Amino acid sequence: MNPTLAPLLDAHRAHGPEALRLLADRAYSHPSTRKHLREQRISHTIPKRSDQIRRRKAKGPDGGRPPTFDKDHYRERNTVERGFGRLKQWRGIATRYDKYATTFLGGVLLGAIVIHHRVRK
Repeated sequence: MNPTLAPLLDAHRAHGPEALRLLADRAYSHPSTRKHLREQRISHTIPKRSDQIRRRKAKGPDGGRPPTFDKDHYRERNTVERGFGRLKQWRGIATRYDKYATTFLGGVLLGAIVIHHRVRK
């Protein structure tokens, strides 16, 4: 499982019990990640990697049922990716030259506020 995913999900859950849905790319398609998400009762939309599809099909009927994948939910991930792309246009954020994490976070917050106000005009 991805070592940074569990702490991130725990931090999100600490802010409230609202429903959580994870939209992730193929890098998070490992079976242990999917198992952890099922155990935590977190719905997720993660595409399958081609090697996983081939391996499951090679097993035939013993390969089990493929995980569900909702294309409509996955399309929403594009919005998040474009937001990160806009944020990375800020040189200090893209290069991560800041010495302190709080300075970097301040830059991210400032960039997000400016982008938000530009989009709202």
